[in-house]
Amino acid sequence: MAGENAEWWRGCVIYQIYPRSFQDTTGDGSGDLKGITARLAHVASLGVDAVWLSPFFKSPMADMGYDVSDYRDVDPMFGTLEDFDALVAEAHRLGLKLIIDQVISHSSDRHEWFVESRASRDNAKTDWYVWADAKPDGSAPNNWQSLFGGPAWEWDATRRQYYMHNFLAAQPDLNFHTPQVQDAVLDTVRFWLERGVDGFRLDTVNYYVHDRWLRDNPPLASSIAGTNGATTTYAFQEHLFDKTRPENLDFLKRFRALLDEYPDRAAVGEVGDEERSLQTLAAYTSGGDKLQMCYTFDLLGPRFSAAHVRGCVEAFENAVADGWVCWAFSNHDVMRHVSRWTRPGEYPDAVAKFSIALLSCLRGSICLYQGEELGLEEAELAYEDLRDPLGIRFWPGVKGRDGCRTPMVWEAGAENGGFSTAKPWLPVPPSQRARAVDVQNGEDGSVLAAYRSILALRKRHPALVAGSIRFLEAEGDVLAFIRQHEDEKLLCVFNFAGEPANWTLPAEIRDVEITALAVDVAGVLGGVLEEIALALPPVGCFVARIG
Repeated sequence: MAGENAEWWRGCVIYQIYPRSFQDTTGDGSGDLKGITARLAHVASLGVDAVWLSPFFKSPMADMGYDVSDYRDVDPMFGTLEDFDALVAEAHRLGLKLIIDQVISHSSDRHEWFVESRASRDNAKTDWYVWADAKPDGSAPNNWQSLFGGPAWEWDATRRQYYMHNFLAAQPDLNFHTPQVQDAVLDTVRFWLERGVDGFRLDTVNYYVHDRWLRDNPPLASSIAGTNGATTTYAFQEHLFDKTRPENLDFLKRFRALLDEYPDRAAVGEVGDEERSLQTLAAYTSGGDKLQMCYTFDLLGPRFSAAHVRGCVEAFENAVADGWVCWAFSNHDVMRHVSRWTRPGEYPDAVAKFSIALLSCLRGSICLYQGEELGLEEAELAYEDLRDPLGIRFWPGVKGRDGCRTPMVWEAGAENGGFSTAKPWLPVPPSQRARAVDVQNGEDGSVLAAYRSILALRKRHPALVAGSIRFLEAEGDVLAFIRQHEDEKLLCVFNFAGEPANWTLPAEIRDVEITALAVDVAGVLGGVLEEIALALPPVGCFVARIG
């Protein structure tokens, strides 16, 4: 059943919190749920609609909580279920929805389900995970590769079989071809719905179901040619059989049916699909009987140009008739976008302000990652400071994900930036302390002020939240489009280049009154209308009402 606010997710702004790095209240160097509760007022002050919490469940932390050993409990590192309930209450008091991660494609190898499954070949959970016999020569059942490099199969001496793991060997894949697995997973989802969560972010949502015949993946020609910059063996295959199987849709329908038993709940899926991401997004969000929205990695990479953004958005618009997208520029798995996109000689703050203006003008919901509202850049860490197994294993070719996971900085003058009184689990770089919340609060020209102002602008204009999008022709590295909802029509123009640009108004709007929207932050919307052309500064933009 649906409530009065059933579509709150459409066009919403989500703020992602990485719990271990947000705020420590116990003095152990790691963030916790009480710390998040204490700092929620800052999140609410940005003008966002929802908070997404990365995993806080009981876990051995082999992959920083994305290896769950108990889906119904809080890891002692983060607190207790009572602390979680208090967090839900405070979020709702502040008018924030609360979304939590669901990591259900795999569990920890210490989960009681896997402990029982690996004990023998004839127990009640024998087929709850993906088990297969070795080939006659003892090698793995097929050629599937782990996303973290090497074969996606681990030999188990007790069962004398291989088990599948798309990620670490400590993260065995659940077998979604077994109905009891789907039932058990959905029961854990219901547990959190009953505790008042408003939605879920589904980790690796297209990895749930594997090919039941375990067919080999074909090679990816570009990888063999060495042209895709592959850093792990995973990138050498076309992943036809180890993920994005058609049976996944059946489970998503079951998931949505459960979600619909509770009013005003929503889910966003993470689609990791290199070649077919938008087609997968379309399939997973269409029809109103699966997920409300998904996000892909299309805008989470190094490419920063008008052509790339237009190509991604137009591809989505063409592929998805009735689905919905959630755009993001940063998260806990990728280098921070200010570092990815700031070119030599450019000012990172300008890129940060430009980015939030662009993100806020795109059609879809949007997701922010903690610290980006401060313009934080990627942290450069020494090898001995790494905690991410990906970076530790593949250093220096891959530095891992710790550089975007360093602690939030609250007070420039406080020990560890106000994050903890103890040595933090990851270092707090001095350059990030200089961008702390207390430094930027009340500073009109700060990145933080820009975020608050632009998100307020988005909220004031229905065209930006729910309107259609239509691109206009532009030369050079300029992106121009119109957002429209009912009678409101907005012109949005962005100059991605590191030098000034002029954009001549098209004939269709040349004789229409254009009124620039007031954004009270110096240097955020720097474009100036000069007769029939816009003068745009480097990484500058212009947003105006037409008519």
